[in-house]
Amino acid sequence: MENLPDWLKPELVWFIIGLILLLVEFGAPGLIIGFFGIGAWVVSGMLLFTDISLSTQLITFIIVSVLLTIFLRKWIQKVFKLESIQNQTDEKSEFVGQKALVTKTIKPNEPGKVEFRGTHWEAEADVEITEGSRVEITDRKSITFVVKPV
Repeated sequence: MENLPDWLKPELVWFIIGLILLLVEFGAPGLIIGFFGIGAWVVSGMLLFTDISLSTQLITFIIVSVLLTIFLRKWIQKVFKLESIQNQTDEKSEFVGQKALVTKTIKPNEPGKVEFRGTHWEAEADVEITEGSRVEITDRKSITFVVKPV
């Protein structure tokens, strides 16, 4: 990180990386990416007090992030009553038959986006469905809905 401008310190870079990862966590279910954001913030905090090499920064980031994920993920899911992606997949019936709004045109072999209960999801269909159309959810594959026009 020696080639960075003077105002762009490594602690700021790590802070920004952490912020981006935490913001991505809000849009991506799974409760994993956020722990990597916190890991980046830990490295950022360390750099405020001491100068450590890039390799030490990366090792610290990985170790802290993995340990946080291993030890806190289940606890946070329990505290906030969050479901794992596997549990969500097993409960397809909660989504099948529900209606959603297309927010990005869906084409065959090219996923689009739908809004369902205030959350944006990737969606795929066998036919083209234009933005603004109403669709019915027919299946769920991990974090992607399979939809058909209404």
